[in-house]
Amino acid sequence: MATAESGACVVARDVARGHISAEEVLTEHLRRIRAWEPKVKAFIRVMEGDALGAARAVDAKRGRGEKLGRLAGVPIAVKDNILVRGVETTCASRILQGHLASYDATVTQRLLAEDAVIIGKTNMDEFAMGSSTENSSCHATRNPWDTACVPGGSSGGSAAAVAAGLCALALGSDTGGSIRQPAAFCGVAGLKPSYGRVSRHGLVAYASSLDQVGPLARSVADAALALSVIAGSDPMDSTCAAQPVPDYLKELEAGVKGLRIGIPKEYFLPGLDPEVETAVRAAVEVLTGLGAEVRDISLPHTRYAVSSYYIVAPCEASSNLARFDGIRYGRHSPQARDLGEAYELARGEGFGPEVKRRIMLGTYALSSGYYEAYYATAQRARALIKADFAAAFQQVDLIATPTAPTAAFRLGEKTEDPVAMYLSDVFTIPSNMAGNASMSVPCGLTRSGLPIGLQLIADCFCENSLLRAAAAYECARPFPMLPEAPRA
Repeated sequence: MATAESGACVVARDVARGHISAEEVLTEHLRRIRAWEPKVKAFIRVMEGDALGAARAVDAKRGRGEKLGRLAGVPIAVKDNILVRGVETTCASRILQGHLASYDATVTQRLLAEDAVIIGKTNMDEFAMGSSTENSSCHATRNPWDTACVPGGSSGGSAAAVAAGLCALALGSDTGGSIRQPAAFCGVAGLKPSYGRVSRHGLVAYASSLDQVGPLARSVADAALALSVIAGSDPMDSTCAAQPVPDYLKELEAGVKGLRIGIPKEYFLPGLDPEVETAVRAAVEVLTGLGAEVRDISLPHTRYAVSSYYIVAPCEASSNLARFDGIRYGRHSPQARDLGEAYELARGEGFGPEVKRRIMLGTYALSSGYYEAYYATAQRARALIKADFAAAFQQVDLIATPTAPTAAFRLGEKTEDPVAMYLSDVFTIPSNMAGNASMSVPCGLTRSGLPIGLQLIADCFCENSLLRAAAAYECARPFPMLPEAPRA
């Protein structure tokens, strides 16, 4: 019977069959939140009252004999840059404190339509700008595997909540690795869908040509179920592709026999932690033993990914965050004496240091006389990265790499060195620049007991191949669950 350690597929099945009530499932998760949350701090807010009402509504629906949705009674956490109507959405920023969402994001609508129970809003780096969830204006989230370490970012709250069993599923957003890197650090599955596979309507924008919503889960099957629910075209998002959505759960049965997996030499260079490299290469050997064909490939323009990303993303952030001025959106300072001072105080008081840094970088790169030298050059580099992937997928079906160059680092270790922090995403950024699908699955533990992630990358709209391989690996090498109480 479903418990707080059960995944979404098990919970939904048992609730639908009447083996357990949605209220009982929620109560068990709330009990676990009370045990873990003081040390992990995965949430900005736990929506206990709303969640209880939603769970009872699911139970009442079952009591009337009505058909339940695919996520019946499943407690789901939502990153705090995804709108839930009537609930405060702050993006972990002071500038949006007190802002109540006036509508549901498309992904939120789709979760609720399938009878999911939204249990709370998770912590994040402010406006999704960060790799450790230390840039939140609320608090730093800690890694459930070792609370002296970061959970990754920017979706660190979602990853930590799933890893600790505080919810059965969570949604995050991924602009340069913000689902996959925390998934690797926290030992869960994290999927970044292809750009355009999932609607961005109701996701507070950071970099509109890079952002994508995706699931974090304790199993590949749960991630597949979540993607089946949230994927698909949306008239409210013109960048959302009108592509058919496969039955991702059914696709998991196909295995990896016959799949061609590429190993790019550019992802195995000095600076990669030897424990990470050993674990990832061992995972590739497992896939080979299951029938996959492995070959060496090259993605030669990978070396330009981080530098071009940190031009493109800040430029788009500079544009997107211009609306938060204390007049149209965001906090307004009562000390302001005129319009200029209102802007200055609202943004000066409301934005944190990392957000200010990226806005200034982007504004400078877009300014007169510098646009061609910076933004246009970065976009040309992006085109070369995308062409590398297109050429590689003529030879292989999937690409296997480390998700991150190290396991989770300690809190405070990189806060004074932004470049070192940015390099945490060196292996995840290329997929965002190319727009293809990628996911992280846990593939081992370091000697100190921290999770290591294997990243699998597929061509655009080939999430089915991605999930097939991830499920086959997971079945061959199951990953341990966390204990009942957090490790100090």
